[in-house]
Amino acid sequence: MPEMIKSPSDIKTAPFDPRFPNQNQTRHCYQSYLDFHRCQKVRGEKYEPCNYFMRVYKSLCPNEWVDKWDTQRSEGTFPGRI
Repeated sequence: MPEMIKSPSDIKTAPFDPRFPNQNQTRHCYQSYLDFHRCQKVRGEKYEPCNYFMRVYKSLCPNEWVDKWDTQRSEGTFPGRI
């Protein structure tokens, strides 16, 4: 199991966010990815509350999307504003 998950009771999905009331959670996924990286940029990588956004985007986003975005960020071609 991943290091964040120590038991089956630790597995949770993203909580309701009133900014994204519809069933399609694509925007919620993308916004959480941006929020996580913005938080780390401003507060530093050791700032624990940033991990909330990471848990949300890992819960909602397909792994292929995250891999693509990470590659784009490392190449400097990511279209989002972080």
